[in-house]
Amino acid sequence: MTALNLASTVAVAPVLSPGTDYERLASRFRPIFARIAEGVLERERARSLPYEQIEWLKAAGFGAVRVPLEHGGAGASLPQLIQLLIELAEADSNLPQALRGHFAFVEDRLNAEPGAARDVWFKRFVDGELVGNAWTEIGSVAIGDVITRVSRDGARWVVNGEKYYSTGSIFADWIDVFARRDDTGEDVIAAVRAMQPGVTHHDDWDGFGQRTTGSGTTTFVAAEVDEIDIIDFSTRFKYQTAFYQLVLLAVLAGTGRAALRDISQEVRSRRRIFSHGNAPSFAQDPQVQQVVGQVSSLVFAAEATAVRAAQASQRAYEARFGGDAHAEHEANVDAELDSARGQSAIAELVLRATTLLFNALGASGTSEQKRLDRHWRNARTAASHNPIVFKERIVGDREINGTEPPYVWAIGAGPASVQKVA
Repeated sequence: MTALNLASTVAVAPVLSPGTDYERLASRFRPIFARIAEGVLERERARSLPYEQIEWLKAAGFGAVRVPLEHGGAGASLPQLIQLLIELAEADSNLPQALRGHFAFVEDRLNAEPGAARDVWFKRFVDGELVGNAWTEIGSVAIGDVITRVSRDGARWVVNGEKYYSTGSIFADWIDVFARRDDTGEDVIAAVRAMQPGVTHHDDWDGFGQRTTGSGTTTFVAAEVDEIDIIDFSTRFKYQTAFYQLVLLAVLAGTGRAALRDISQEVRSRRRIFSHGNAPSFAQDPQVQQVVGQVSSLVFAAEATAVRAAQASQRAYEARFGGDAHAEHEANVDAELDSARGQSAIAELVLRATTLLFNALGASGTSEQKRLDRHWRNARTAASHNPIVFKERIVGDREINGTEPPYVWAIGAGPASVQKVA
């Protein structure tokens, strides 16, 4: 056997991202987070998309924090990524959600088989390229069906279709498109270049919260995709639904931190008092202090829960290459369940915190200029993704009956709706 043949039979050892020094990592980005926070109110008032702020993060290598050190990234663990996203969400809760699709695609490439195709993506992430998200089709599309198609057009492959909730794609270099192959009928991910004539972005998201995530419509008309970037969906990383939920948990926890910051500042600077209060200033009033203390405690619990919920997904990631199928399976079960438990707990904690804060202010706290209501609106919007009632039922079924949670689920028109349209 020649040396060349021998080398070809040796498997490439996986290079993992087990974690790094968090304070050193976070210190790279905290000055950028502070700059992002400075303009958040004005962006909220004007509904101005954060193009410039995304560019700051790209230039600083934020999109590559999960890429292994050996490939030029920061080697952060999943709990560390979630902690970073919480800090970013405190500055502007829209940005972590805008980057949700990017970090999910990064996670998928981290779980891909080692090799040249995976390494090309690592280099793109390290070079600052971002990936958006385009999965959801609305209207009369039947649940389980996919209208967006990938097909051959002569010597090239093209994508045709329309997606809504394409969060972050308007800021991205690439788009992670969930589609179906015309030739085989298989579901795939098509990694499409965002800036090409066949791709059109629309900023038509009209939710009352998380207003600047860029979660609108993306239309694909003969958009080109390289064959190597058509990825079989069956190879998608197994804890993906848990991962998507973890990013929303970070959004919620960071929203809580922002609410706590703002209420503390409002109370600290307030000069007017009530005659039936308890102190010569709001800052010294024990009942007002108690309200702020409650908010602080709720936010503390939310943040701790989010980071704790991410630990199971990190174990699932590490088990991917551990050679123990049973251990990997159990880790993926834990990842799904812990993300669902975290969703149930954190949503309640942060929605309560963002409501309680007004008890420390009075009517002046509802001023449109202060926009303190944005914290509740943002939290309510993030918490409304992936209905909590279904997640709580899944957790309960597991606890009572040992039923495994679903790893992939879909949304679409039910049978009655489809028949009515037909």
